[in-house]
Amino acid sequence: MYHINILDLHFKGAKKVIASFLISHGDTHVLIETGPESTWNSLTIALGKHGLKPGDIDAVLLSHIHFDHAGAAWKLAEAGARILVHPLGIPHLSKPERLWQSAARIYGEANMEQLWGKMNGIAANKLVATSHQEKVCIGELTFSALHTPGHASHHIAWQLGQNIFTGDVGGVKISGGPVVPPCPPPDIHLEDWKKSIRLLMDRKPEKLYLTHFGEIAHPVEHFQMLEKMLDDWASWMKVHYEQETPIDEVKRAFMAYTARQMEKQGADENLQALYEYANPSWMSVSGLIRYWKLKEKNYI
Repeated sequence: MYHINILDLHFKGAKKVIASFLISHGDTHVLIETGPESTWNSLTIALGKHGLKPGDIDAVLLSHIHFDHAGAAWKLAEAGARILVHPLGIPHLSKPERLWQSAARIYGEANMEQLWGKMNGIAANKLVATSHQEKVCIGELTFSALHTPGHASHHIAWQLGQNIFTGDVGGVKISGGPVVPPCPPPDIHLEDWKKSIRLLMDRKPEKLYLTHFGEIAHPVEHFQMLEKMLDDWASWMKVHYEQETPIDEVKRAFMAYTARQMEKQGADENLQALYEYANPSWMSVSGLIRYWKLKEKNYI
């Protein structure tokens, strides 16, 4: 029988912001998500608590190539692991310069290394593209790769038995707080996201595992809450897009709006800070405004 271990990567020194999942069966060890390279020490310490070192990991399954999910994949590859990823992610992990530059436009070049650490390319022979619903066998473990766009075009949720590791298509839920959708640019697509939710619900999972953060025991209720909040945020943003509200003003207003939502659902300032680490609300402004702009032009 396999064991699922949730590894807390202590992003920004905080608990329950970014998780990596260690699945072990006998001498086979798989990681789902790596976190950013900036949390590499936390990852190696967490592996050590299970008697492992990076070189013991046989394969890494990535939900997508954003830095908080895949930033340390190159280090696992250097240690010997195969890196399984959506086909669209392969060129970006092989040559990450464009990925880095894209993120730097969002976060600011001066903040990149502090947030995410370093990002090196991964050798082609360590990168494995996985197709939709492909079954991946690693030792005696069998995973299903479920292509689930909406948050990112290159997104995969991984199923193992009746457990699904959702990446960001399953939203963010920390320490009993509300479920919220991470909506950064450039790939937010509401219709695709909802189709992906339907796909995952149709698999009838017993448990979900969220990168932000941890185990969810009631998947149907979770997805219903996520879809409701996705609609809520998108509708709020549409009003400001149609009114052509200046973007900085929208960001301030949206941060206040989400803070009020969090307060109403019992999240204190400390918990709100963790949500901001995992899913900065100002980023969802850019992502959702871009969605409505492309929608208006019939580009999506």
